[in-house]
Amino acid sequence: MTTMTAVGSHAGLPIDSPDALQDVEVPIPELRPRDVLVRVEAVSVNPVDVKRRTGMRPSSEPTILGFDAAGVVHAVGSEATMFEVGDEVWYAGDVTRQGSNGEFHAVDERIVARKPASLGFVEAAALPLTTITAWETLSERFCMTSETTGDLLVLGAAGGVGSVLIQLAKRRTGVRVIGTASRDASRAWALDMGADAVVDHHHLRDQTLEVAPDGVDYVFSPHSAGNVDVYADIVRPFGHVTAIDEPEGLELVALKAKSIAWHWELMFTRSMFGVDMEAQGRMLADAAAMVDAGDLRTTLTTAIAGFDAKGLREAHRLVESGRMVGKVVVHR
Repeated sequence: MTTMTAVGSHAGLPIDSPDALQDVEVPIPELRPRDVLVRVEAVSVNPVDVKRRTGMRPSSEPTILGFDAAGVVHAVGSEATMFEVGDEVWYAGDVTRQGSNGEFHAVDERIVARKPASLGFVEAAALPLTTITAWETLSERFCMTSETTGDLLVLGAAGGVGSVLIQLAKRRTGVRVIGTASRDASRAWALDMGADAVVDHHHLRDQTLEVAPDGVDYVFSPHSAGNVDVYADIVRPFGHVTAIDEPEGLELVALKAKSIAWHWELMFTRSMFGVDMEAQGRMLADAAAMVDAGDLRTTLTTAIAGFDAKGLREAHRLVESGRMVGKVVVHR
């Protein structure tokens, strides 16, 4: 067998177009020395998948999208030593390579870990990308430890990263977590994940200062456009903001008077530049242990059976709606 089925895209088309994502037949990926070849059982769709799809330029060759995946090791590269054929694994992928929306996927073993034993493939696939993003935000951008206190404001608390960030912050630090949400369903979800309080992002300044009159110490910002001046008002002097978006024309000078630090978080940085890639494998291994100990829950809320273009178009449609609570997973 030299080819496989996959879901590809040739151009950045609206998701309602049947050509936005298509069933394709492509060669099975060739392994680099430190790769594992995974038979993919389930993938989740993140906002970054939608962003990458909509921004694609027309191409005669299909681009295989997808980052999050859970599956079984089918083969290993010539220098791979960390996994054996048959191991059940999970990972969040590499933006510089073809993605996980196919029957098989080649991925560097250093950014892979064994999936939690207590979760099936569907439940596991919801977590890797958001968990790494949340873990790096807390441990590396904010430099939090178990002794860190203060107030952490999590925008988009019912989203994929927000859902994990709340859980990790409550388990691994001493901060009080304030989430943002506006709908009853998203408020309930954020509280269920462990948020100590929830404020309406439509009234971010006033409601945050009602809960934290002296301001907050940390802000996680997936929606930075139009909020920098608000952050300047609600963040304490020498506080920190970590952003995962990149709005055009972002102006940060309003943060200077309080010496508020602005951090960027991109979980693909390690694999893009080949820097300390093993760290993400360790994060996922630690996260798997937390899951199996009952300290971290899957954020799966929607499972779509049918690992094909139709199923993935529906998942992209849900994510594009902006009303997702938790995560959507497509599986075999």
